[in-house]
Amino acid sequence: MSKVALVGYSGHAYVVYETLNQAGYEIVGYFEKASIQKNPFNLKYLGYERDHKAISKVVDTAFFPAIGDNNIRRKITEFLLDANYQIANAISPFASISTLSVIQAGVLVCRGACINPFAEIQTGVILNTGVIIEHECVVSEFVHISPGAVLAGNVFVGKNSWIGANAVVKQETRIGNNVIVGAGSVVLNDIPDNEIWVGNPAKKIRHTYI
Repeated sequence: MSKVALVGYSGHAYVVYETLNQAGYEIVGYFEKASIQKNPFNLKYLGYERDHKAISKVVDTAFFPAIGDNNIRRKITEFLLDANYQIANAISPFASISTLSVIQAGVLVCRGACINPFAEIQTGVILNTGVIIEHECVVSEFVHISPGAVLAGNVFVGKNSWIGANAVVKQETRIGNNVIVGAGSVVLNDIPDNEIWVGNPAKKIRHTYI
């Protein structure tokens, strides 16, 4: 489909809008709980996505959950998938993506990102500006890799985790679910589920709360 409706319309959605626009999509409007006063792209307010009457009026259109928060993005994506709505990808034409990589639904790949052979990018992932995903990495569902972060070869990142801006993860490292890696950190060791690590070399500072 060449038409896309955004679900969510704030700062992160502005990046999604530009990415979709540059990829040749027509953005028909946005869904939110209420109309947003700040509307830099003059998009049409389509209603609340949980209102089936509102969302069912949008035909021949895919949806994109334009939400930066991992947990909120996951809930919206799961709702759309359960209702059998089509979810688009937002992939910048200015990204470099191997044809041997796998990209699932609802993925944002921003300008300058690089995805190398046999990497697997699962549903609802954000690969932000200038990210490098090396060969054979697995980036699990609803992960956010922040601008400038680097995953070396064979890295695994678990569901709902967040890798901060300019962080570097050593090859063959395994990062668990619901992990936060602080900006600029250098990860040299595996990280268990539900922990926050920061520094160079990165060390645990506390548990996450989910």
